[in-house]
Order: sequence, then structure tokens, then C-alpha cells
Amino acid sequence: MIISNTIAIFQKEFQSYFSSPLAYIVSGIFWLISGIFMVGILLGKQGIIKQVSISEQMGIPTAPIDVTYIFLNSFLAVIGTLCIFILPILSMGLYSEERKRGTLELLATSPISNWVVALGKLLGVIAFFTIMILPLLLYEIIIFDASKPPIPPAVPLLAHLGLILLASAILSLGMFISSLTDSTIISAILTFALVLFLWIIDLLANNIDNIFGKILQKISLLESYNNLVQGVCDTSNLVLLFSYIFLGLFLTAQSIESLRYTKQ
Repeated sequence: MIISNTIAIFQKEFQSYFSSPLAYIVSGIFWLISGIFMVGILLGKQGIIKQVSISEQMGIPTAPIDVTYIFLNSFLAVIGTLCIFILPILSMGLYSEERKRGTLELLATSPISNWVVALGKLLGVIAFFTIMILPLLLYEIIIFDASKPPIPPAVPLLAHLGLILLASAILSLGMFISSLTDSTIISAILTFALVLFLWIIDLLANNIDNIFGKILQKISLLESYNNLVQGVCDTSNLVLLFSYIFLGLFLTAQSIESLRYTKQ
């Protein structure tokens, strides 16, 4: 029953994005901006290929440059930053719309576990985000195919796993914020503010050279993401990202559980 209920909620949430004009607008903007940065990083006047070409023409002695690896790091760093603006829009209606329609009370008092509802909704929005990044993967495959020597498949796979886990963590926290208000705009703004705060934590961690800075590095969401993008497969990074996802699910379930008691 738990699995079937989770799948049913997942399907409902996932399909709702394809009936929302806003989801198509967000996807279009995401593809446009990411495409512009992809071309700029690789082929722009200050792009990687142009810089390598200038160095070779001028006869400047340089160490061997792994263009594909540099591109992957630079591009996914841009995508990670872009997610700060895109993901709050995707998560803002996960529960806010339920509140606005008056169906959240039905969910809170239904026999279905709050964890099941939260997990199903989260999986639905993660699946939609995964579809959003699929066109980017096609472009990257073309670029990687032209690289000599070829890049090890484990490197881009780990990097994109990090991207999906980063998105999942932000969406999970955004879902909790969405459960607190019936305004999608307020939900998006508060989620953006939270992600901005996490970004500030990452900046502080990189600029404070003491024990406090090291502690911030250990809880920095973006630090763990950057490590995975760079091909550093450290279990602690995966544990931290999954911890943020679990935290969002836990807080959401508790938020809806409190509503259940207020309705009794």
C-alpha cells in the first residue's frame, strides 16, 4: 500500500507539471540560458577553445589542458547557480496550491501517511527536473564524444548525480516552505532566500580559515556539490546531500502532521 500510494501521488504530481504553462515557460528559460552559457564557455571569445588556440598560436608553453573536464566543471557550476533561481519556482506550488484549493486538510486527515505524500510529491518534481536537464545531456554527449582522449564515463555521471542530488535537496526544503503558506509567491521568495543563505554559507566556508570555516564546509550544500562535479567521490558529500533531502521530507511531514492535530 505504501509503494502504490507513493506511485499514485508521484504520477499525479509529475503529470501536473505538463498541464502547467508556467512549467513550460520555466523549462524554456532554463534551456535558453543554459544553452547560451554552454556555447559561451566552449566557443565564446573568452571560451576554453579560444584561449587554448591563442596560447598555441602565440607559442606560450602551457601544461596539457583537459578541455572536456574544464568545460564540465564550468558548465555545471553555472547550472548549479541557475538552479538557485529555477528550483524555488518548481517547488513553490507543491503544497501551497493544496492550501489554496482547500485540499491540504483532506491530505492531512487522510489515512495516507504524510511521509508518503511528501515523498510522492518530491519524486514527481525531481522527475520533472530530470527531464529538464535531458537536452543538456545530449549536447554534452556530442562534446564528450569529440574529446581526445575520451573522458571516463564515471566523471560526468558522478557530476550529474551531484546535480540531481543538489536539486533534490533544494526542492525538498522548498517543499517544506510550501507547506507553510498558501501563497506560491511567498513560498518561492522564502525558498530563494533559504538557498541564498546556503550559498552565503559556502562563501563563508571558503573565506574563513579557522575551525569555524571548516565546520561550515562540512555542512555546505554547494561544497558537496562542487566536490562531486570535480569527480571527488567522497561518501561524506553524498551523506550530506541525502541528509538535506531527508530534513526537507521530515519537516514537511511534521508540518502537515501539525495541521492534522489542529483539525481534530
